Amino acid sequence: MLVRSMIVAEKNKNPEKIDMPFVILVLILCGLGMTTLYSGTVGYANRLFGDPLYFIKRQALNLIAGICVLFVSASVNFDAVRKRLPALLVFTIILSLMPFIPGIGISRNGASRWINLGFSTFQPSELIKIVIVIYLAHIFAKKHDRLDEPEVSVYPAAMVTFLFTGLVYLQNDFSTAFFILLVSLSIFFLAGVSIFFFIKLCLVCIPFLLLMILSKEYRVERILSFFRPGDDPLGAGYQVNASINALREGGFWGRGLGNGIKKIASIPEVQSDFIFAVWGEEMGFIGVFLYICLLCLFAWRGFLVSMKCNDRFRSLLAFGCTVIILLQALLNCSVVVRLLPATGIPLPFFSSGGSSLLITLCLCGCIINVSRWKNRGEFENV
Repeated sequence: MLVRSMIVAEKNKNPEKIDMPFVILVLILCGLGMTTLYSGTVGYANRLFGDPLYFIKRQALNLIAGICVLFVSASVNFDAVRKRLPALLVFTIILSLMPFIPGIGISRNGASRWINLGFSTFQPSELIKIVIVIYLAHIFAKKHDRLDEPEVSVYPAAMVTFLFTGLVYLQNDFSTAFFILLVSLSIFFLAGVSIFFFIKLCLVCIPFLLLMILSKEYRVERILSFFRPGDDPLGAGYQVNASINALREGGFWGRGLGNGIKKIASIPEVQSDFIFAVWGEEMGFIGVFLYICLLCLFAWRGFLVSMKCNDRFRSLLAFGCTVIILLQALLNCSVVVRLLPATGIPLPFFSSGGSSLLITLCLCGCIINVSRWKNRGEFENV
């Protein structure tokens, strides 16, 4: 019983404090994601694997596992997690190095991002997203009164952030590395880190970021195809051009669920980063507007949970978890409509992939966990 009480959060005596609108939004997004994935991949899966339900069956199993993870993260005692944070950091670092080990790591298209689990694969960079948020929320809650002493508060947090960012970059995943850096800096900002830190960071990092982009030919091609999409319509710009055509075909009302035609052969890897093009073609402008409204409601409820919590650690945790899902969705949609160069960032709840869905639902579980926290009057810092 003692061990259980250390791991599982205290039962909430006020169940109305659980943010039910947030839970409903999560369920709606999961349902829309599964529906869109089914509609967008039936023909593609049948052509590749001879099984029209190939992707949806895999995603259904991922969803079941993700819901289990959601319940665990919604019930875990984060005070106990904070005590074991050093071990969690070491475990995540080891896991992030495993893609480089022959026989364990899996390389695709020059990138070493996956671990072979036998029955499936796992992408450690997805785990880093939540671990870095937990770590930063912990250190800024613990050292909030010493932010004017950066050597004991800001610099250690920056070192861990750069360590994880570097590990992901070495996996040849610049987009996710940059994404993790953005999420981390948002927590730095909310925690009250001096603006001069960000100025100095920009002066130091911008040359390195430019060097990282220019060091790989395909990254340069993506940038060039973004600014001049007509130069290589069958190469670097093909996917984005195809997604734009699909959205254009959708018009105002859309072709109707299951009636999209561009998904069949025009958009490569439609089940992954460009699944939003399927939603846009079949549901039209109305559907896109509905999705943006749902995303805004999701972000509002997540940030509201963060603002209402009087525990500094949990408040920062809920904020970081919400930012990850919101920013990831905005980046993905921006790529599909050519507001940003192609990034390889999946669309939460929609894109096929076990790692992404598991971590997305884990993040949602953390937000639900924070919504269960009992306010105790004064703002708690430790």
